Amino acid sequence: MCLELSHCVGTNSLGPAGPWRSGGPCKMKRVRTVFKPEQLERLEQEFLKQQYMVGTERVDLAATLHLTETQVKVWFQNRRIKWRKQSMEQKAAKLSQFGVIQPASADSTDSKDHEEDTVDVEL
Repeated sequence: MCLELSHCVGTNSLGPAGPWRSGGPCKMKRVRTVFKPEQLERLEQEFLKQQYMVGTERVDLAATLHLTETQVKVWFQNRRIKWRKQSMEQKAAKLSQFGVIQPASADSTDSKDHEEDTVDVEL
């Protein structure tokens, strides 16, 4: 579980960029958070109770798990997306059992309907 930034992304094989090269400072990439199994288990338990974690509940859960509030918020956002995808796949499987064929374009429009989970808005 780490929020440290790694070294420059996309370094040039010809050596370090000189002051004459445009492109500005090197871009830093955030290292992916690796959750402990105990943290994941608790997050999943809370998700089963409620799909949206807000306010003091999120702050308390983050403190209990030794995570940042943002890490908990993003985990819940990603978990909701996974949950919706699984629900849609189960629905499609049930429909296919009855010989109902879903239009191929349904997936592309459905993904646009759920963009609210990928937006970082603090209220």
